[in-house]
Amino acid sequence: MPPNFYAGDGGERVTVDELLRAAAARLERSGDLDAEADARWLLCGCLGCNSSWLRFSAPPDEAGQARYWAMVERRAAGEPLQYILGDQPFCGRSFHTDARALIPRPETEELCLKALELIRGVTRPDVLDVGTGTGVLAVTIALERTDARVVGVDISSEALELARENAQALGAQVELCLGDLYAPVSGRAFDMIVSNPPYLSACDMAQLQREVRREPALALFGGEDGLDVYRRLAQGAATMLKPGGHIALEVG
Repeated sequence: MPPNFYAGDGGERVTVDELLRAAAARLERSGDLDAEADARWLLCGCLGCNSSWLRFSAPPDEAGQARYWAMVERRAAGEPLQYILGDQPFCGRSFHTDARALIPRPETEELCLKALELIRGVTRPDVLDVGTGTGVLAVTIALERTDARVVGVDISSEALELARENAQALGAQVELCLGDLYAPVSGRAFDMIVSNPPYLSACDMAQLQREVRREPALALFGGEDGLDVYRRLAQGAATMLKPGGHIALEVG
């Protein structure tokens, strides 16, 4: 059972520092390699403040502590921090994240910026995001290029619903289609195809960190050598791209 630091007889509650030390110790025992940082992020999420203001915050009351320790136990069990907190920053915006889709990584921001660079001189570009997941690529491109016509495709209906929620929350105009790779947009052509496809090999999958195992395998496993989806994307790209169009993929 988590410690209850709340003094119900009128005594002083535990300090924020004491609560953080206890939580970090619990996470460290569970094998969390970033125990102190995770304890802080979880308490920030529980208190609704950012890290710089945490030391000025009052410790949570008994109900707040119960919420915090429930979050700590989820993290101790290996659930990714982003799923517990429910959001992840991407290119300066906050996207809702949960177990329906892969957690956006900082490296994918580089892919997004490169895609935007490649369509800089194109008027009203047509953009296709294959395997949109949380929608970070499609939504960000749509918001940065308000003249673009952006389509996001995913084979997972759950991921597509999450992308729809993010698009609506951020006010992005994105067409979302359910289906496998190019199938939902067959017959159309695009100035830019962008994708962060599954690229883990069978060997990679066998060695995954416990947190990554909580993310959808559909968004991770790319076949025996990790390149199955790349082959399919490459084979169909010629018919899906406009003359002078580009395809930009995250790899490895």
